[in-house]
Amino acid sequence: MKQSLNIYGKPLQACCFNPKTGYFRDGFCRTIEEDYGTHILCAVVTEEFLRYSASKGNDLMTPIPHWDFPGLKPGDSWCLCISRWLEAEKKGVAPRLNLEACHQDALNYTTLAKLEAYAI
Repeated sequence: MKQSLNIYGKPLQACCFNPKTGYFRDGFCRTIEEDYGTHILCAVVTEEFLRYSASKGNDLMTPIPHWDFPGLKPGDSWCLCISRWLEAEKKGVAPRLNLEACHQDALNYTTLAKLEAYAI
Protein backbone atom coordinates (compact mmCIF):
# COMPACT_ATOMS: atom_id res chain seq x y z
CA MET A 1 0.00 0.00 0.00
CA LYS A 2 1.20 3.51 -0.86
CA GLN A 3 2.25 5.63 2.12
CA SER A 4 -0.35 8.22 3.11
CA LEU A 5 0.80 11.84 3.26
CA ASN A 6 -0.40 14.74 5.34
CA ILE A 7 -1.35 18.23 4.15
CA TYR A 8 2.34 19.18 4.06
CA GLY A 9 3.28 16.25 1.81
CA LYS A 10 5.06 14.45 4.67
CA PRO A 11 4.21 11.02 6.13
CA LEU A 12 0.81 11.06 7.78
CA GLN A 13 1.09 11.03 11.57
CA ALA A 14 -1.26 9.07 13.83
CA CYS A 15 -4.31 10.87 15.14
CA CYS A 16 -5.41 8.71 18.06
CA PHE A 17 -5.20 5.14 19.32
CA ASN A 18 -7.40 5.55 22.41
CA PRO A 19 -10.06 5.48 21.24
CA LYS A 20 -8.95 4.02 17.91
CA THR A 21 -10.02 6.37 15.18
CA GLY A 22 -10.07 6.58 11.42
CA TYR A 23 -12.07 4.83 8.75
CA PHE A 24 -9.89 1.74 9.28
CA ARG A 25 -9.83 2.16 13.09
CA ASP A 26 -6.05 2.07 12.94
CA GLY A 27 -5.43 5.51 14.44
CA PHE A 28 -4.82 7.26 11.11
CA CYS A 29 -7.06 9.64 9.14
CA ARG A 30 -6.71 7.90 5.80
CA THR A 31 -9.42 7.09 3.33
CA ILE A 32 -10.49 4.96 0.40
CA GLU A 33 -13.22 5.38 -2.19
CA GLU A 34 -15.72 3.45 -0.05
CA ASP A 35 -15.29 5.96 2.80
CA TYR A 36 -18.24 8.15 1.85
CA GLY A 37 -17.64 10.39 4.87
CA THR A 38 -14.01 11.01 3.89
CA HIS A 39 -12.61 10.83 7.44
CA ILE A 40 -9.41 12.81 6.78
CA LEU A 41 -9.15 15.53 9.44
CA CYS A 42 -7.63 14.85 12.85
CA ALA A 43 -9.56 17.06 15.26
CA VAL A 44 -9.47 17.62 19.00
CA VAL A 45 -13.19 17.65 19.68
CA THR A 46 -14.93 20.17 21.89
CA GLU A 47 -18.23 20.03 23.77
CA GLU A 48 -19.62 22.59 21.34
CA PHE A 49 -18.66 20.52 18.31
CA LEU A 50 -19.93 17.26 19.82
CA ARG A 51 -23.32 18.84 20.51
CA TYR A 52 -23.40 20.29 17.00
CA SER A 53 -22.58 16.93 15.44
CA ALA A 54 -25.30 15.25 17.52
CA SER A 55 -27.80 17.89 16.35
CA LYS A 56 -26.96 16.86 12.78
CA GLY A 57 -27.66 13.18 13.50
CA ASN A 58 -24.14 11.97 14.34
CA ASP A 59 -23.94 11.44 18.10
CA LEU A 60 -20.26 10.91 18.84
CA MET A 61 -20.75 11.13 22.62
CA THR A 62 -22.80 7.99 23.26
CA PRO A 63 -20.81 4.76 23.68
CA ILE A 64 -21.54 1.89 21.28
CA PRO A 65 -19.97 -1.14 23.00
CA HIS A 66 -20.58 -3.65 20.21
CA TRP A 67 -18.48 -1.44 17.90
CA ASP A 68 -15.87 -0.97 20.66
CA PHE A 69 -16.67 2.75 20.63
CA PRO A 70 -16.45 4.38 24.07
CA GLY A 71 -18.03 7.67 23.03
CA LEU A 72 -16.04 10.86 22.75
CA LYS A 73 -15.54 13.58 25.31
CA PRO A 74 -14.08 17.07 24.90
CA GLY A 75 -10.31 16.86 24.37
CA ASP A 76 -10.40 13.52 22.55
CA SER A 77 -8.77 13.32 19.13
CA TRP A 78 -10.87 11.86 16.31
CA CYS A 79 -10.79 11.58 12.52
CA LEU A 80 -13.63 13.74 11.25
CA CYS A 81 -15.43 13.82 7.94
CA ILE A 82 -14.20 16.80 5.96
CA SER A 83 -17.76 17.82 5.02
CA ARG A 84 -18.93 17.91 8.67
CA TRP A 85 -15.88 19.92 9.72
CA LEU A 86 -16.43 22.45 6.92
CA GLU A 87 -20.10 22.70 7.88
CA ALA A 88 -19.12 23.25 11.53
CA GLU A 89 -16.53 25.83 10.49
CA LYS A 90 -19.23 27.88 8.75
CA LYS A 91 -21.31 27.71 11.96
CA GLY A 92 -18.36 28.77 14.13
CA VAL A 93 -18.06 25.45 16.00
CA ALA A 94 -15.22 23.69 14.17
CA PRO A 95 -12.66 22.03 16.44
CA ARG A 96 -8.92 22.55 16.26
CA LEU A 97 -6.83 20.27 14.06
CA ASN A 98 -3.63 18.27 14.40
CA LEU A 99 -2.34 19.21 10.95
CA GLU A 100 0.42 16.60 10.76
CA ALA A 101 -2.31 13.96 11.11
CA CYS A 102 -4.68 15.49 8.51
CA HIS A 103 -4.62 13.65 5.17
CA GLN A 104 -3.43 15.53 2.08
CA ASP A 105 -6.83 14.93 0.41
CA ALA A 106 -8.21 17.67 2.68
CA LEU A 107 -6.63 20.14 0.26
CA ASN A 108 -9.11 18.94 -2.38
CA TYR A 109 -11.90 20.44 -0.23
CA THR A 110 -10.42 23.53 1.40
CA THR A 111 -7.30 25.66 1.56
CA LEU A 112 -4.15 25.15 3.56
CA ALA A 113 -4.66 28.61 5.06
CA LYS A 114 -8.09 27.66 6.42
CA LEU A 115 -6.76 24.46 7.94
CA GLU A 116 -3.79 26.26 9.46
CA ALA A 117 -6.14 28.77 11.09
CA TYR A 118 -7.39 25.84 13.22
CA ALA A 119 -4.00 24.33 14.09
CA ILE A 120 -3.53 23.07 17.62
